[in-house]
Amino acid sequence: MGLPRPERGANGYRRYAAGAEDDVRRIRALPAAGLPTRVIRQVLPCTTATSVLPCPGVLDALHGQLRALDERSARIAEAREILRRTIRAAESGV
Repeated sequence: MGLPRPERGANGYRRYAAGAEDDVRRIRALPAAGLPTRVIRQVLPCTTATSVLPCPGVLDALHGQLRALDERSARIAEAREILRRTIRAAESGV
């Protein structure tokens, strides 16, 4: 699976196949979930409208991406706490 390829009507308008909207939603959801393009290329052919098929290496790639997001989330939480403490100190004049 890749980007939907439209046919052209006599008037030059693009006509997409049935299900193209679902394909685009899936394609847009993957980067929104934080997946880099190298992982998207691996995952995309294994997706359907309702599921992700067990393609070789896909589950490992998804687990790896989840670990990376968890680590990033922890760093962001730590930065937020530092910022909160700094704001409290500034507001209290300490």
